[in-house]
Amino acid sequence: MPLAPPSLAPAPAGASRGLRPAAVRAGRDTLNALEQLGGGLGTALLALALLLWVLVVTLACLVGVGVLLVPGALRLVHGLADRERARLGRWGPDVLGPDAAPTSLRDPAARRELTWLAGAATGGLAWTFAGVALPVYAVRDLTFPLWWPLLPPGEDSRPWWWSVDTWTGVAAVALLGLGWAALTVGATPGMARLHARAARRLLSPPPGTDLSLRVAELTATRAAALDAHVAELRRIERSLHDGTQNRLVTTTVLLGAARRSLARDPAATDELLERAQDAAEQALAELRSVARGILPPVLVDRGLAGALSGLAASSPVPCTVDVDVPVRCPASVEATAWFVAAEAMTNVARHSGATAARVTVRLRAGRLHLAVTDDGRGGAVEGGGSGLTGVRRRVQAHDGELTLTSPPGGPTTLEVALSCGS
Repeated sequence: MPLAPPSLAPAPAGASRGLRPAAVRAGRDTLNALEQLGGGLGTALLALALLLWVLVVTLACLVGVGVLLVPGALRLVHGLADRERARLGRWGPDVLGPDAAPTSLRDPAARRELTWLAGAATGGLAWTFAGVALPVYAVRDLTFPLWWPLLPPGEDSRPWWWSVDTWTGVAAVALLGLGWAALTVGATPGMARLHARAARRLLSPPPGTDLSLRVAELTATRAAALDAHVAELRRIERSLHDGTQNRLVTTTVLLGAARRSLARDPAATDELLERAQDAAEQALAELRSVARGILPPVLVDRGLAGALSGLAASSPVPCTVDVDVPVRCPASVEATAWFVAAEAMTNVARHSGATAARVTVRLRAGRLHLAVTDDGRGGAVEGGGSGLTGVRRRVQAHDGELTLTSPPGGPTTLEVALSCGS
């Protein structure tokens, strides 16, 4: 009896749905890695120029005229090191540096920064250049079949070490481009991590260093958390006292009046009960408003993207929302991000005169980055009745950072980075 041929069943739909998020995640990781390597390449080029200046100062010291230039050179090195610390902080935990720029080679911090400078200007430059060059090679070789026929006759068309005279050679170049593309996706995230790890190791305080700066920072963060908590309790108490409590008192008074008038004037009783019902309904609405201000139910049910979409839908200023957060953050972080966005959108509606706004949220290296931008008149400052002081306290409570850019004439951008504790 002959065997029936095996049936070619289609791949499960779940497999294709599972591949799509993986591809998106790989693409996002690659773009982030290229952005990090590009920033590292810029730092490396500056480090190379500064290293040459340090060598000039060193040679000048041999004849005694460069001693006076040493403190200035060390300050330049420290400035570049702080720039790199800030760049690394945007992609991960903050990197702490010394309180002040070192001015002597006897300072261990100066020696560590000089060691980092030498490494960044040599191995770091080669490493980041290789990472940035990979996608350039991939694009060039993948597009080679498109522009090779357009070359004039006799033009040198060697993309690498061999000449390309036939379409077979063109296909080989395109195949090599696929290899460069695969290497870009597979290798650049690891290259970015290794580069950042080496820089962090040299720019972070060595073991046993006095961590008074970090202690002071954590003390300030704890104080900010307590201030934010107290301010939130005051807001809730004020909302309950000025709104809900007054409505309930009114309801009680009206119910008492209705009970007393029931025997004397039944017609007036119905009106009093209707007014009491209206007051109770208003009290219930205000209670719901206070509860939503503490933790919006939509934030629990639909996540940060859904909550921000609800904010945008209720905003009098047209607002677009772009959220790319593949996993849920801690509830307190999401609540803080929602509060920041709500306060910023309130300020946009009240003070900016804007015609459009945009809310962007990204999750990078364990930190939630939120930005609210509007096209209004600008000129926003903290302490001007905009509530930004309270926003800053909430952000600091999560060991986060707040940056406000609002030149006269606009646009205004409020950027917040919150630590997710990962």
